[in-house]
Amino acid sequence: MLTLSARSRRGRADSGGAVRSSIYLHIGEPKTGTTFLQQAMWSNRARLASQGVVLPGYSHRDHSRASRDLRGARRLEGDPADSWAGEWDVLTRQALRASGAAVISDEVLAACNPPQADRAIRSLLPAEVQVVLTVRDIASVLPAEWQETVKCRGTIPWERWLAGVVGSASAVDRRRRSWFWTVHDTLTILQMWSQHIPPDHVHVITVPRQGPTEALWARFASALGIEPGSIAVPSTRVNRSLGLAEAEFLRRMNEALPDGMPEWFYTRNIKHVLAQNVLSTRPRESRLALPPAEQAWAAEQSEILVSALRDSKYHIVGDLGDLLSPPAGSRHRAPARLPADQLLDAGVHAAAALADHRYGESRPARRQPQPRGPRQKVSELEWAVLNGPRTRRVLRNASHLAAVRGLRVLIWCVLMHPARHRLRQAPVNDLDAGIDP
Repeated sequence: MLTLSARSRRGRADSGGAVRSSIYLHIGEPKTGTTFLQQAMWSNRARLASQGVVLPGYSHRDHSRASRDLRGARRLEGDPADSWAGEWDVLTRQALRASGAAVISDEVLAACNPPQADRAIRSLLPAEVQVVLTVRDIASVLPAEWQETVKCRGTIPWERWLAGVVGSASAVDRRRRSWFWTVHDTLTILQMWSQHIPPDHVHVITVPRQGPTEALWARFASALGIEPGSIAVPSTRVNRSLGLAEAEFLRRMNEALPDGMPEWFYTRNIKHVLAQNVLSTRPRESRLALPPAEQAWAAEQSEILVSALRDSKYHIVGDLGDLLSPPAGSRHRAPARLPADQLLDAGVHAAAALADHRYGESRPARRQPQPRGPRQKVSELEWAVLNGPRTRRVLRNASHLAAVRGLRVLIWCVLMHPARHRLRQAPVNDLDAGIDP
């Protein structure tokens, strides 16, 4: 077991004696427990602040929007989400205001190309920049990534998708050819993000293959230098995977959807409601597994990665053995050949859940008014004026202007000052609908 000793979070002195803050960039990879880690941090924001760790922005959506801005993600026509132009500058300037440490976390940062990663690091270099990458064994990541493509309206069957990933593995430009390698070409990603920082400031966290979810949080917390036991981690799994029948039903449903359905509508209603809130909660009768030939290939890929990481100078947090492919467990079953009654059962359940969701939207929620003191009323008024929906939209859509970005940073400093607001959370209905590639 390779572990990371606790580090100071209140900054380090540079050669001139000035204290520099530390900024941790958690860049991914996707499907490595990132949603779990982000939920653990955002639900314990005040506790982290008491230990000297600040989360810039108001919610994880601000980190996602900043990631889209950095990566130059295209905003689709008709997307009701606010513009994300200038969001990276706003978020990083908020992070640089931290007196101790700050954390920026978005798993799609792993998809950055070299110029984008270079810009990200350079924009934070006044601070001590530390990069955090969570990594999982490839035999587990492959089924999870195929399911994620299906959740994002993908229609390619499992075996054909897998063949494309394996076929592009040896290509020099595989990150351009395959989204899978864009976010899971671990060694290339590490090399790209470590150009301007010492290798021991790059922390590679291996995802535990077994054990409680707290084990991953303990490894992540050690990289940030905080006490793991002081944080209440989520008690239930987040972003659960789909069962075999549910994934295949959704893939076939995607084939039948009209081309005119906008991506933002699909994300809000099909991905978030149907896939993540309905289909993922059904009991899984079987788990998606690699075919025998691909199991041997995955084992070889894992050994190559582990050998390279063992010889690297990166800071390894956890056990490299967790990245080796586990023995074949589930028998391979082709999703496209599942019995029709299993797909029908998943479809009926999905239709009923969508109908219930639509009915719930038609009934306005009734909230019991809570007694509020004068100070709370003033605080809520201040929040509404400085960061209400209308103000937020106007400022976001004008954030291509440097002066507006500066104003947003000042507003954040006022609203999120821990002594005044205890790092209050953003409203839960602050929904962004931007689509990532």
